Amino acid sequence: MSAEPDGPEDRLRRFATIWSRAVFPVTSTSLTRAEFEQRLLPLAGRLRDLLHTRGFVAEEAKAIGSALVGAHCTDPEALARTLDCVDAYLVLYCGDDSPRDELRARSSRLQHAMAAGYAQALRERTLAEQEAIAQAALRAQGVVAQALHASEARFRAVFEGAAIGIGIADLDGNILQVNKALLRMFGLPEPGLRGRRVLEWTHPEDAPQIWKLYEELVRGEREHYHVEKAFNRPDGTALWTNLTVSLLRDADGNPQYQLALMEDTTERRLLNLRLRYEATHDALTGLPNRTLFFERLEKALGAGEGQRFGLCYLDLDGFKTINDSLGHAAGDRLLVEVADRLQSCATAPGEMVARLGGDEFVALTTGTDTESEVDELAERIMSALVTPVSIDGRDLLVRGSLGIVEGPAGERTAAEVLRSADITMYRAKSAGGNRSELADPEADARAITRHGLTTALPTALERGEFFIEYQPLVHLGDGSVRGAEALVRWLHPQHGVLGPDRFIPLAEHTGLIVPLGRWVLEESIRQAREWRERQAGQGAAGPLRINVNLSPCQLGHPGLVQDTVDILERAGVTPDALCLEVTESALIGADDDLLKPLRRLAEMGVDIALDDFGTGYSNLANLRRLPVSVLKLDRSFTRGMQQFPADPVDLKIVEGIVSLAHSLDLAVTVEGVETGAQAEQLRILGCDTAQGWYYARPGPPERLHELALVDAAG
Repeated sequence: MSAEPDGPEDRLRRFATIWSRAVFPVTSTSLTRAEFEQRLLPLAGRLRDLLHTRGFVAEEAKAIGSALVGAHCTDPEALARTLDCVDAYLVLYCGDDSPRDELRARSSRLQHAMAAGYAQALRERTLAEQEAIAQAALRAQGVVAQALHASEARFRAVFEGAAIGIGIADLDGNILQVNKALLRMFGLPEPGLRGRRVLEWTHPEDAPQIWKLYEELVRGEREHYHVEKAFNRPDGTALWTNLTVSLLRDADGNPQYQLALMEDTTERRLLNLRLRYEATHDALTGLPNRTLFFERLEKALGAGEGQRFGLCYLDLDGFKTINDSLGHAAGDRLLVEVADRLQSCATAPGEMVARLGGDEFVALTTGTDTESEVDELAERIMSALVTPVSIDGRDLLVRGSLGIVEGPAGERTAAEVLRSADITMYRAKSAGGNRSELADPEADARAITRHGLTTALPTALERGEFFIEYQPLVHLGDGSVRGAEALVRWLHPQHGVLGPDRFIPLAEHTGLIVPLGRWVLEESIRQAREWRERQAGQGAAGPLRINVNLSPCQLGHPGLVQDTVDILERAGVTPDALCLEVTESALIGADDDLLKPLRRLAEMGVDIALDDFGTGYSNLANLRRLPVSVLKLDRSFTRGMQQFPADPVDLKIVEGIVSLAHSLDLAVTVEGVETGAQAEQLRILGCDTAQGWYYARPGPPERLHELALVDAAG
């Protein structure tokens, strides 16, 4: 066995040798095989260079395909063998250290471009031959009276030696003469074609206008026409041709014969069908891909009145875990099995299944009664996933979330339908997965609004669309205003004023909560300074404190402490003017690294409040290790105090929490106070401060200052 080539040039020459051996037997050339190999070697070098080129140069690849035609590789089999050779050996012998998948993808694109260049060059050559033949025929016709013998000789030479098929028939459609190329196309002896009638050569795939053009030509109303037409061969296969039919007139200009020129395009058509299939089908599963699915969906949505559609959008639950734990090969095998099962679910007319990518699949049904059909299709899909899939001896449970959209054709675009199905699928996934959900226009609108708000958040901060309202914190002992909680609002150009529940989760998800939280802290500290300055000038007692909410994302941000210090120093405000509120859930199970920033802030004099206390599952003993100085009792514990008599269980719980907090030197603030009875009961239980609509709704900063002055005057 010979050794493998060593250097790049040796490997390139080996590739050129394999290529020449494959193509030479079907090439019409006077060169020897060695000489032919030398002619292919520069083309192989150009292919290698294109394989290593980052940006794909389609025209250069087309030029290589065109060069094959210039080398007399005009037999369609030469192109097929060339593409097979490039597909099998180009990456093997001419690849570099790039990832194989990337090289294979480039090789595939090279093949497509080469095929396009080859087809274009072959067509141009064929058209040139057709033109030469037509001109020869016309010249022969024009000089019949003067030099019939010489003209006949010239025409016969062109007729017999042409690479394309030529046939001559009279105006009644009787075939009079055919050349050898046409006989080879049909695989028939000459007697099998001569004497037949043109009208016998109909084919089921004939375009309607073909025979109308033929009738116009034989009546003398048309000089020629050009169409793509199929013919039946004796062996049952189809012969596809580019057919040009011209009218031949006698010396007086009267129609006399019809001349047909046929170019065999069967191999090219098969290649185009193969490329079309690869472009519209998923390489892994063989299912239609996103491109073909959108074509079918748009066709369904453009159907006439009374037509409907149903779409199921499936995403596998936990597929990433399978990929991460068992590897991508196992994940691919799982996808193939799921694809086979889904394909078996969509067998009725008007139904199809496609893979959009990753672990996402869609199933489409069309017709007049898709309301019931899509439900049945969804049930079949979910049932098909029940049986575990066996991969490498392991039985894997397959779960999926399914979004269903159904409706009349003509009302929505394909993009809108798919977006609705996607939203609905994620709604099923958010509900726990392994279930199906039906599209809800209101839910779609909410999801689209959420997406719009998420997109608008960054520019909203830059445009100054956020503002802060303040809700006073009142001392339950003497009724004085001790401070306020800062509550951020968004003045949206379209949706009006939005509360924090509409956009804070979105800001946390996108990471914008950090700059937004920094802005809220800066504005709140500036406002606290103004309150304190006005209080000092008007003799009001007790400096007001500002409470600012701190999200879990901000708590974990490394710049929290320094940002807070910088803001306090720039505003000239002491740390005791600030209280940072952190939700109980954010501190459940918090380690020392997470608590370290809070401890540093607490040591500086910033109060830390544990917000929504009682809604989590934290161990009360953990309160001793948290750097908090205030407990904010959740309103759910005080709601029962709005009625009379108050709920005795709530009273006992609040009394116990207050006692525990005070024993740990923690102040207790109560949220959601709405009645005077509530306030009095909480005062009796020993709570320190409260906030709620009983005292004031959130409002502008001036209102808080006015309340503080009223308390000072009282």
